[in-house]
Amino acid sequence: MNTFGKIFRLTSFGESHGRGIGGIIDGCPAGIELDTERIQTDLARRRPGQSKITTQRKEPDQVEFLSGIFEGKTQGTPIAFAVWNKDQHSGDYNDLKDVFRPSHADYTYIKKYGTRDHRGGGRSSARETIARVVAGAIAKQLLDKPGVSIQAFVSQVGEMSLQKPYTELDLSKTEDNLVRCPDAETAEKMIARIEAAARDHDTVGGVITCVVKGVPAGWGEPVFNKLHADLGFAMLGINAVKGFEYGSGFQGTKLSGSQHNDVFIRSESGIRTKTNHSGGIQGGISNGEDIYFNVAFKPIATLLKEQHTVDKNSNETTIHPKGRHDPCVLPRAVPIVEAMAALVLADHFLMSKLNSM
Repeated sequence: MNTFGKIFRLTSFGESHGRGIGGIIDGCPAGIELDTERIQTDLARRRPGQSKITTQRKEPDQVEFLSGIFEGKTQGTPIAFAVWNKDQHSGDYNDLKDVFRPSHADYTYIKKYGTRDHRGGGRSSARETIARVVAGAIAKQLLDKPGVSIQAFVSQVGEMSLQKPYTELDLSKTEDNLVRCPDAETAEKMIARIEAAARDHDTVGGVITCVVKGVPAGWGEPVFNKLHADLGFAMLGINAVKGFEYGSGFQGTKLSGSQHNDVFIRSESGIRTKTNHSGGIQGGISNGEDIYFNVAFKPIATLLKEQHTVDKNSNETTIHPKGRHDPCVLPRAVPIVEAMAALVLADHFLMSKLNSM
């Protein structure tokens, strides 16, 4: 499936070393005044070559809108867009044409399709997420209307992790450093860990935390489209993601029910909960509290060092990949996590409007 969403839908297309990456957004309401600089800012946060701890592929990642926007406003018609590739080094992958790289999609694509684009991973490349970031940036502007904000940040790199809950952090400082961690001291340790991996021609994984504020009570469905289930589906569809937890997550299993229950209280703003172990979602439906979740990313599979593998004829061989690759995906994945959260929430916002009619 190349289409995501039910009402607010994105269909993406393109390959890492093809002419470009693009998408078609359908179901976006008319009349949204789009700030294209906000869209381009999110693309800049995702693009390669932005710092010393990311891949040095140089891409401007300038989006070109082809339809669906007139005089700066959405028209309610399909929004088509493209981001053209400028800096492909396809020759870096010639030696990998007939071999299966460890932990990549090479073997599985061959088994499914009988063919594959070996240049940079083709369709399986994380460069496809450009389309998600563009669509997510538009979804964020749709969510401005109900007052929803989405902020993701790096909370762990390898064994280096934040020791404070998000409620004790100033999330506005997330963009103040290369790794996009809102705590400066921890960020320096994370950067050092990524640089150490790069020097060893290796990679390192970690965790991105996302906090969503302003979602009113009542978004979500009680059975098959639970809000947390749709968020998990979205996050697990991002390249290199290996895990998702929301609210208390796995740590909540260590508590008793009496400790874990979120007690309802009266407040000036209405009914609230005293704690938020539920992560803002109960019974698959938002309860008005902050929605927060963690997304686990594995170490990137492309290593610039020799590895053993087999070729398409089952012959054992070794590979030593060339090219430009991230030693850690996390800094560039922050806007991708935000984008996928925005797509899910935009969908549920529009569904909530239909349910109230």
